[in-house]
Amino acid sequence: MRSLHAVLPNDIDDPSVPSGGNRYDRRICRGLAALGWAVHEHAVRGAWPDAGATGHAELGRVLATLPNGAVVLIDGLIASTVPDVLAPQSGRLRLVVLVHMPLGDWGSDWRWRERDALNTATAVVTTSFWTRRRLIDLYALSPDHMYAAPPGVDSAAVAPGSAAGSRLLCVAAVTPNKGHDQLVAALATVLDREWSCVCVGPLDRDPGFVDQLRVQVQAHQMADRVSFVGPRTGLDLDRTYAGADLFVLASRGESYGMVVTEALARAMPVLATAVNGLPEALGRAPDGSRPGILVPPDDPAPLADALRRWLSEPELREQLRSSARGRRRTLTGWTRTSELISRVLIKTEAEMSVS
Repeated sequence: MRSLHAVLPNDIDDPSVPSGGNRYDRRICRGLAALGWAVHEHAVRGAWPDAGATGHAELGRVLATLPNGAVVLIDGLIASTVPDVLAPQSGRLRLVVLVHMPLGDWGSDWRWRERDALNTATAVVTTSFWTRRRLIDLYALSPDHMYAAPPGVDSAAVAPGSAAGSRLLCVAAVTPNKGHDQLVAALATVLDREWSCVCVGPLDRDPGFVDQLRVQVQAHQMADRVSFVGPRTGLDLDRTYAGADLFVLASRGESYGMVVTEALARAMPVLATAVNGLPEALGRAPDGSRPGILVPPDDPAPLADALRRWLSEPELREQLRSSARGRRRTLTGWTRTSELISRVLIKTEAEMSVS
């Protein structure tokens, strides 16, 4: 049996802080185990990516205990900030970094750290093709050691939808990067139409931003239409998707967008910003049509225009729903994602044996 050591954030299974990265990591660990890997998990404490000296020391202790030649899959939220911890171990361990988002886009300090960290790795796996291209461009990394394994999606029942298409849904942590302020501003321009919008996602990441949003909603007298309900998971989240007509995501940046494919798994059209990996997640139906609408980021005007069109044009709603049904048939599950990563790990093992 092949052996893998997975180094993960300590909150990977905390239901109070759901994130796409945590869900991806958990599904991959399960998927690799199902494919025959003996997966040894090491959860490292700390507020990653900025875990400080204590977190760095704990990661160093974990890596030091692993046997020579071990294949180690490290979440990029941890690995991309600690080249000084990884470098001393890179000669004896086969380090594979799993990058969910390019931290180098957060600032110059993160950029040099990430560059040096990724250069210690035997291989880098990204969760989107956009992220793979972005890292190659940022750091001139060898494409031969860069791999993409986009998230899978679970099959789900088709959301029935309503004739009016008036039930809007956003699933995202309520933070500035997710663009809720742009969404609220856009909704304020279509008050003459019938609609409601449920925003699902943690409210404790940036309480000040949440307060500003509530003021914004109140100022436009939309409190009875826009609701911030906090995180939902499992059956509660499934029921929320089932009761919606259109998925809306106004992000300023998104390396992929698992929530987009989760909406498409229910044949629900998507209105999203054309930023980073979101067009990749939205994809196309077999006939080449888009199962949704893409608009520029950080601008409520085109978002508002798209909302008005969706709410006003039955033909557009039916066209996008038809495309979403087609896109639904092209989606792949988590087994495929795990298989892609397993191939990278096997290749890493083979290279280790040759060396």
